[in-house]
Amino acid sequence: MKALITGISGFAGSHLAEYLLSRGDVEVIGTFRSPSRLESLGALQQNVQLLKCELTDAESVNRLISQTQPDLIFHLAAQSFVPTSLHAPAETLVNNLVGQLNILEAVRHLEVDCKIQIACSSEEYGKVHPNESPIKENNPFRPLNPYAVSKIAQDYLGYQYHQSYGLNIVRTRAFHHTGPRREECYVTSNFAKQIALIEEGLRPPHVYVGNLSAVRDFTDVRDIVRAYWLSLESGVPGEVYNISSGTSITIEEMLQTLLSKANVHVDIHIDAKRLRPSDVDVVLGDSSLFRSVTGWAPEISFEQSMEDLLNYWRGIIRQQKSAGGDC
Repeated sequence: MKALITGISGFAGSHLAEYLLSRGDVEVIGTFRSPSRLESLGALQQNVQLLKCELTDAESVNRLISQTQPDLIFHLAAQSFVPTSLHAPAETLVNNLVGQLNILEAVRHLEVDCKIQIACSSEEYGKVHPNESPIKENNPFRPLNPYAVSKIAQDYLGYQYHQSYGLNIVRTRAFHHTGPRREECYVTSNFAKQIALIEEGLRPPHVYVGNLSAVRDFTDVRDIVRAYWLSLESGVPGEVYNISSGTSITIEEMLQTLLSKANVHVDIHIDAKRLRPSDVDVVLGDSSLFRSVTGWAPEISFEQSMEDLLNYWRGIIRQQKSAGGDC
């Protein structure tokens, strides 16, 4: 069985490749845009077929689908950082929507018999009213940033191509996920890196934060990618599924979990530049539909996720420090 992962060099993409390879029954193919990002794959590069592809270029995507003829497509590639979408809304919308459109058009015109998972996001729900939590799949969309709008468009485009052309598409709305290899621009990873730098004596004992009162539903990325696989193995084409832990904590509680695993004492400082113009107060997902269909449940605790993430940054910082590089 051949599986194509778009955005394989990204956070979830690299973990999905690792999971698929561990199964032993899947040939993994992945797309990337920049060779510099491939370092996140590490030794996995030796066991996957890597193809450079600009997804917003229809011709390039047609060649990709024609050449690979995948049985499964996991469409993960996207501009997924909310602050970037606020600064570059047009780029975010074009990148995320046109890239997916080209994939679906290529599969349709080449008549490739495959299953497609579209990685959507809990950001689509946006402003959630207190009586709507935990969030079900039928909750109204009230997006608060261009990234969320782009994901709604991807979501509905997947639905439309299933209804109009019969493509075997399953949409997943993953809530916040974290774990080792998370990019440092995301809050859990940013805090973990700051702590690792302090532990190595490379910065003063101050952790800079934004909004600590926001409530989030975190799942380990390794549980998320297992859910992605199950969405195509057991999910119903045309359906959409929330993927979430079903539990929530404040960002302050997340930070305290990390600090409890640190070997230094730090002070916490609010940085106004880390505050967003609009933010979702509470995000708590209801993934009961997905669990009932697939039997999925998270297996990795939040404490373990935070410990693994902190150890990941400790390793990176020590390696850079010993090499004399910029940490």
